[in-house]
Amino acid sequence: MNERLMASLLRSEVKKLSEEKRSLYRFVSEIEDCLAQSADTADHFLSLLVEHAPYELASRHFGLPYTEVARLMDDIEIELTIKMEMRCKRLKLIDCTDYFQQKADKNREGHVFLFIS
Repeated sequence: MNERLMASLLRSEVKKLSEEKRSLYRFVSEIEDCLAQSADTADHFLSLLVEHAPYELASRHFGLPYTEVARLMDDIEIELTIKMEMRCKRLKLIDCTDYFQQKADKNREGHVFLFIS
């Protein structure tokens, strides 16, 4: 499936999490994303994860035991995976390329809107 569409669906599902889960997930994933962007290789990324320990940082930030952060993150990731799979099953992609090209030829100011629910 399209990477951008999947990222959009994930952001949508993250917004639906409880405040506690959403804050923890965003905190950890933002650190992991920054580390991934700064890493040159997969091995370098893994070493950065060990060095910066996002779960440990989250543990200190939220005042939770490390094991609780790890358990919550596992639960959140399972919940998001299930919700994403359900949305992907309901998702129906329709190729409207020909339709929009015909409209654009008739009206040079054609606009295309995509609605996802």
